[in-house]
Amino acid sequence: MQSGTCRPWRRGRGLAGGVLRAVLAAAVAAPGFAADPGLRGPGGRQFAPEVADAPARLAFRVAKVVVMDDSDQVINDAVVLVREGKIEAVGAAANVKIPDGYRVLEFREHWLVPGLVDCHNHTAGSLADLNDAVYLTNPGLDTRPTIEPDSERIKLARAGGVTTVMLIPGSATNLSGFGTVSKTGGRTPEDVILRTPGSLKIAQAGNPERYFVGNGRMFMNWNTRQTLLKARAYHERWAAYERGELKQKPEFNPFFAGFRGLFRREYPTTVHTQIYQVVMTTVDMLANKLGLWTVLDHSEFDGWKTAPLVLASDVWTIQGPRAFHFDRMAARMIGNCSGWWKNGVRARLGVNTDAPVIPEEELTYQAAMGCWYGWLPYPALRGVTHVPAQALGLYERLGSIEAGKDADFGVWTGNPLDPRSACLMTVISGRIEYDGREGPRRF
Repeated sequence: MQSGTCRPWRRGRGLAGGVLRAVLAAAVAAPGFAADPGLRGPGGRQFAPEVADAPARLAFRVAKVVVMDDSDQVINDAVVLVREGKIEAVGAAANVKIPDGYRVLEFREHWLVPGLVDCHNHTAGSLADLNDAVYLTNPGLDTRPTIEPDSERIKLARAGGVTTVMLIPGSATNLSGFGTVSKTGGRTPEDVILRTPGSLKIAQAGNPERYFVGNGRMFMNWNTRQTLLKARAYHERWAAYERGELKQKPEFNPFFAGFRGLFRREYPTTVHTQIYQVVMTTVDMLANKLGLWTVLDHSEFDGWKTAPLVLASDVWTIQGPRAFHFDRMAARMIGNCSGWWKNGVRARLGVNTDAPVIPEEELTYQAAMGCWYGWLPYPALRGVTHVPAQALGLYERLGSIEAGKDADFGVWTGNPLDPRSACLMTVISGRIEYDGREGPRRF
């Protein structure tokens, strides 16, 4: 980051903050008042603008495009065309003509990289609603009503090149509700929600053990399984009725109605699971026996020792936020991503932040930490773009720079995994949602 970086501006709080906001609101309402389009830092310096341009026709001329497609293309001296929120064309500058009427943005020394995707986020919504620990399993809860599209936390995520997150409930209970796939650019929930339900959040071991007077793994696994079996039976009754095999219409149950898409594999279950025994249970119970589309969140400590089981299934491993642990059997520090990678889990390995545990804007640091402890840089960059987009079933829209996909990408001063690099511009759905070329960068 550049020297002299300012802390993010924060709204005033308490009585003084309320008075200040009232005075500012009155000033804005006064005739002839011109609104300041950006926030101000110390000395009156303006922070990088945050208000998005309308979707426009844009042409980016860059030094390098890391495409992140299935053939692992990297295009030097490249042009990316954006039209009506989608990527229109990408290729070498010699092969892609910029049509008339396009706004040309010159970044001749910069990298253009797909927007970063995080499968495990709690900061795209209200943290006050993170854990509604009503019952040990809470099938009726949903994060959609908690979405906060333009919060300070989301503005920082944009400044870190993050364009899509999976907002999920916390892990205070074994089954805490449905997640929401949300983009980080937009002003209303309708702007940002990409899919709802986005996933079903399940937590096995760890935090749920503290529920009420305490629970052991045996009861928690039994209770979670019973809830899912009831939900599956509900889905099967409705499916039989829809096929004409059942004459009497089943009774609607709001607790289990949302699960029907889960058993149709329209969205995954994202699972708080870690250590060998718990990851083994997750793979066996959820993926193999119940046949659910399963994403392993955390997958930490010695979870990588289940690699043979994971490779024999169709689950995805999204590791984090812990990057390493001290393995007592090996008597040394082991990188978690390195453990998975060296034991064969490669095409389906990514990382997460568990924001706010690790700030969302530091997602690339998570990948860099994985490399420090033995992972490899290019797979690590795939692990925050291509892989999580696939894990969430959104690769047809996200995760690579290809014609027809959503125009979600970041323009970086260099390799995003290099801590010296910074995201200079973030484009989401064809809108410039963050521009760090003017004023102190927000991150």
